[in-house]
Amino acid sequence: MDMPIFLNTRYVAGDGLNHLLTRARAMLAKALDKALEVYDITHGQGSVLWMLSTGQYATAADLARELDIDAASMTRMIDRLEKRKLMERMQRSDDRRMIKLRLTPAGLALAEKLPAVYAEVMDASLAGFGADELTHLRRLLSKLLANGAG
Repeated sequence: MDMPIFLNTRYVAGDGLNHLLTRARAMLAKALDKALEVYDITHGQGSVLWMLSTGQYATAADLARELDIDAASMTRMIDRLEKRKLMERMQRSDDRRMIKLRLTPAGLALAEKLPAVYAEVMDASLAGFGADELTHLRRLLSKLLANGAG
């Protein structure tokens, strides 16, 4: 097994890999928030709409787990989206305790616009990266995520 990279090294705040990853995530979130202002939603709300539109997620618990958001925050976000008539809660016929989420026609129409917005923000953020660099970055991030999943 390989030696940990950070073993016996001094971690310098502001210069460390953790700090850079955190700043990159914050930069992307801020850029997405700005790009989504025209739709009057945040990037978090956009993520919920987009994820629901894929059909892979159907409950608040699914979304909270995937987005790493606590249940209370997810409930508040769903409340706001439901109030704006972008999504609705529905009881399952086979288990009334289970609440499924569904996009309204307005929510679906908005969700269909989101991939282009997200792509535009990513393209601007990754300007100057070559194809090989993007492939390498994707491979490295996938590896990082796989290590965390184990």
